[in-house]
Amino acid sequence: MLTVVQAYDREPIAEIATDDAAALERKLQAAERVFKDRDGWLKPHQRIAILRELARLMDGNRDHFALQIAREGGKPLPDAIVETKRAIDGVHNAADELRNLSGREIPMGLSVASEDRWAFTTREPIGVVAAISAFNHPLNLIVHQVAPAIAVGCPVIIKPAGTTPLSCLNFVALVHEAGLPEAWCQCFIPKGNELAEKLATDRRIAFLSFIGSAKVGWQLHAKLAHGARSALEHGGLAPAIVDRSADLDKIIEPIVKGGYYHAGQVCVSTQRIYVQRDIADDFTQRLVARVETLRTGDPSLADTEVGPLILPREADRVAEWVEEAIGGGATLATGGQRLSETTLQPAVLLDPAMDAKISTQEVFGPVVAVSRYTDLDAAITQANSLPVAFQASVFAQNIDVAMRTANRLDASAVMINDPTAFRTDWMPFAGRKQSGYGTGGIPYTMRDLTQQKMILMRRS
Repeated sequence: MLTVVQAYDREPIAEIATDDAAALERKLQAAERVFKDRDGWLKPHQRIAILRELARLMDGNRDHFALQIAREGGKPLPDAIVETKRAIDGVHNAADELRNLSGREIPMGLSVASEDRWAFTTREPIGVVAAISAFNHPLNLIVHQVAPAIAVGCPVIIKPAGTTPLSCLNFVALVHEAGLPEAWCQCFIPKGNELAEKLATDRRIAFLSFIGSAKVGWQLHAKLAHGARSALEHGGLAPAIVDRSADLDKIIEPIVKGGYYHAGQVCVSTQRIYVQRDIADDFTQRLVARVETLRTGDPSLADTEVGPLILPREADRVAEWVEEAIGGGATLATGGQRLSETTLQPAVLLDPAMDAKISTQEVFGPVVAVSRYTDLDAAITQANSLPVAFQASVFAQNIDVAMRTANRLDASAVMINDPTAFRTDWMPFAGRKQSGYGTGGIPYTMRDLTQQKMILMRRS
């Protein structure tokens, strides 16, 4: 059995049964069996109907999902409500996108050899999908991995994070209630990481969707069965550059949201802030003043803005990184104090050493580091100096500075006057370099989960 606890106070919520190797084999066999039975594949209109019904059922469980996200994952309730709304919209998004998922005509008759022929492509589901998810968005990430698979007709086996399995279990139950046969969407709760690896690397898996640590993701990627494809979503140390032309009255709130949303436990959370020297003091004073007003505590309360970290050891680690940065010469402008076993006061560090952990590794906690710069190009070079790259921001009213910075930042997306953590579920979402592989976002995932087949006809 697996005991699920509240992230905030470690109080038990539920005990759930776990799956052993035999259970995994049964699930793999069931998924392979339904995929091989082409006559049994659901038609697109049937999949659309199931997704629409699923969204309706989820809407009826909004309050339950939101509170459960807050309890098992520690996300503040207002943000958990937003996550639930996004998840419902994501299911609709997958259904809508089926209207755009199509092949194309391949020109023939362009050479003598291709005369009297007509060719076109179609899209077919790639096969059985293994999806390994993360704790920080325990419902919406599941939707991002499962709804596209349902939409295109791939059987999917989803393994949620061991700390936050309840939202996944509830979601999969609603998938079945909406009319999808069980073998097409199965939840897998293993006893350990060994079985999770066995799922990902099994020869019957055609596609691995992995959201989590870079170390684990790249290890699994290297062990995939020949021919299997993958999408990896890891993290980064998202940089934000603040130019002297930035409107300080307007940018503090989005920067704070980008840095402290879900206590910084977001793969595109703002971590490194580079501020033009002329405005650095004013910016820092305003930033610190706002951070000190953040309400930190029980995520199930409606007015909480920053909740706990997912595990006590993560709070230990983040606190150690803050102390290491201070020992290396950084100034602690505010925060950093331990409030509970899993909760830290949101912190702002000033001018940490370039080789400090806070400057070189993803903190995944409620900490941002502010550094001053004089030369814009030097700041961009520093922002681009790490082997990870995901989303980034530039705050500027000067359009030349904004566009120059956006063009030169090594990032898959650059937000101008918006936080690094901004995302809609239909936009491309991808890590570069060590931060990921492939492109997320529901329409993009649906394309990844299909493969093209060309059909050619010759006039007799």
